[in-house]
Amino acid sequence: MAFTPAKWPRKLRSQEWFGGSSRDAIYHRGWMKNQGLPHDMFDGRPVIGIMNTWSELTPCNAHLKDLAERVRWGILEAGGFPVEVPAFSASESAFRPTAMMFRNLASMAVEEQMRGQPMDGCVLMVGCDKTTPSLLMAAASTDLPSIVVTGGPMLNGYFAGERVGSGTHLWKFSEAVKAGEMSAEEFHEAEASMSRSPGSCNTMGTASTMASMAEALGMALSGNAAIPAVDSRRRVMAQLTGRRIVQMVKDDLKPSDVMTKDAFANAIRTNAAIGGSTNAVIHLLAIAGRVGVDLTLEDWDALGRDVPTIVNLMPSGKYLMEEFFYAGGLPVVIKRLGEAGLLNKDALTVSGETAWDQVKDVISHNEDVILPADKALAQSGGIAVVRGNLAPQGAVLKPSAATEALMVHRGRAVVFEDIDDYKAKIDDEALDIDETCVMVLKNCGPKGYPGMAEVGNMGLPPKVLRKGITDMVRISDARMSGTAYGTVVLHTSPEAAAGGPLAIVQDGDMIELDVPNRRLHLDVSDEEIARRLEAWQNPIQLPVGGYAQLFHTHVEGADTGADFDFLKGCRGAPVGKESH
Repeated sequence: MAFTPAKWPRKLRSQEWFGGSSRDAIYHRGWMKNQGLPHDMFDGRPVIGIMNTWSELTPCNAHLKDLAERVRWGILEAGGFPVEVPAFSASESAFRPTAMMFRNLASMAVEEQMRGQPMDGCVLMVGCDKTTPSLLMAAASTDLPSIVVTGGPMLNGYFAGERVGSGTHLWKFSEAVKAGEMSAEEFHEAEASMSRSPGSCNTMGTASTMASMAEALGMALSGNAAIPAVDSRRRVMAQLTGRRIVQMVKDDLKPSDVMTKDAFANAIRTNAAIGGSTNAVIHLLAIAGRVGVDLTLEDWDALGRDVPTIVNLMPSGKYLMEEFFYAGGLPVVIKRLGEAGLLNKDALTVSGETAWDQVKDVISHNEDVILPADKALAQSGGIAVVRGNLAPQGAVLKPSAATEALMVHRGRAVVFEDIDDYKAKIDDEALDIDETCVMVLKNCGPKGYPGMAEVGNMGLPPKVLRKGITDMVRISDARMSGTAYGTVVLHTSPEAAAGGPLAIVQDGDMIELDVPNRRLHLDVSDEEIARRLEAWQNPIQLPVGGYAQLFHTHVEGADTGADFDFLKGCRGAPVGKESH
C-alpha cells in the first residue's frame, strides 16, 4: 500500500533530519541507506523509535527481541518507519549495588536518545522493575508521543503441588531453611520451579505493578499488563501497539495529554485495588515530577485509603498473574473502580478512548481471583503513609501485605547501622531480640546504600523463626521488593544518611507504630533527639568521581521520588540546528 505524506497534518520532527535536498538531509539519509532502506522511507512518514530494553543480563526482558519484531510489523502496517534503538536496561536481578541506583541514569540516557535523534514517536519496550519507570520518566521529560508495551509475566511456578510465586516464595523458602523446616536440596529444587518461562515476576511484584501502573495511567493499551509473556496474545498486543503509535503521532497525542493529575489518581487507586508494590510510590512520584504534575505522599494516602484490595494475588493473596489474566486482568479492576465511583472516567488514554469507555463492557471470569468488594483481602488497601518524629517527611507501609495484629505496636528497637551490620548480627543466637521488638535498619536510603536497595523486609532471626513467628515490625529507609510481605515500614524520610531522625535511633529506644492513625513515633524527648542529632556524624562517605558521585550529590529523598534535582519538569524534545 502506497504511503501518502499529504495525509499528515503538519511537518514531522524527523523531517528536520531527512526532509528536503540540503547537504544535511542528504548526509542523514545517505548513512541510513547503508541498511538497504528505499528512498521513499524518508518521504515524510513518521519515524518511530522502538526503545528496547532487551538484555540477556535482564532476564525479565530477554525475550523482547521477538516482541520488537511484532511492534515493527504494526508500525509498517500503519505507514510508519520503525527504527529499533537499544535502551539502557537496569536488571533487577543482576545490577549492583542495586538497580534503583541506575533508574535515573537509564531515564537520562533514553531521554537524550529521544531528544537528540530523529524520532516522531516512541514505543517503550519494558518489563523488569526499573525499565518501566525509567522509560516513562524519559518520555515525560521529552513529551514525544509514546506508548508502553511490556514483556508480560512468566507462567506459574509449581513445587510439590503448590503454586510458587517468583520472589514471594524465595522469601518464604529461605526463612523455612533458616527455621530448619526445609532442606537445602529442597530449596534448590524449588528454585528451578520459580522461573520456568520467559517474562517478569508472576506475582504482583514491582514489574507487574508497574505494568499495571502504565495501563492505569493510560500509557499502555487496555489489557496489556497481565498477558503472560509466552501467550500468543502478547505478540498481538505488541503489533497493535506498533499500529497505534503511528496514529498517536498523527494526532500529536503526547504523554502530557495522558498523564494528568486525574490519571495519577486512577493509578494510585488501581495500585490499592491490586495490592501493588510500595515501589510504585517512588516511581509514580518521579514520573509525575517529570511531566509537571504535583503529586505527593499525601495524595497516595488520601486517594488509596478507602480502596479495597480485590486482586487475590501473591504476595497479598494466593494466585499468580496467569490466573489474573484468565480472570479478565486489569480492565476488570478498572471497571470495578469506575462502578464504585473511584475512577476519573474521562481521563484520556493512548488508545484515544477514555479510561471508562475502554473497560465498561469487560467481564470478570473468576470471582475468586478478582474478588467482590465485600470479600476484599483488605478493605483499606492503599499504601499507608505514616509520619511522626521518626519520619517527619513520611514513611510508607503496605497494609494488604502486613499482619493486622502488628498494625498498632509498641516495641523495643534493635538497631542495625547498615545492611552489613544486619548480616553480621542477625543469625547470632546471642542477639537480644524477640518477636515484640522493632527491627531498625539505617543507611539504606537513596544516598545511604547508595541507591536505596530492596533490603527493608529484613529476614527474622532464626531463634524467632523457630518459635513459629513469621512477622515482626521492621523499619528502614530502604525499599522492599514488590514480591515481599510483612509489617514493614519503608522509605523513612529524611533518610539516615541525610541526617534524618532514623540516624540516631539506639538499641533499647521504644518505637510506636499506629497505622490506623498514621503515626510513627520514637519515644524519646525532643531535647534528646536534638542532642543526638547535634552529635551525629555521617558514616557515609561521598563517592569520588563517576556516576556514583553524581548520584549521591543530586538524588532527592524517597518522599519526592528519589529523582535527580536537575531532572524535574518537562524539557521537551526540540530540534537543534546543525551543519556538516
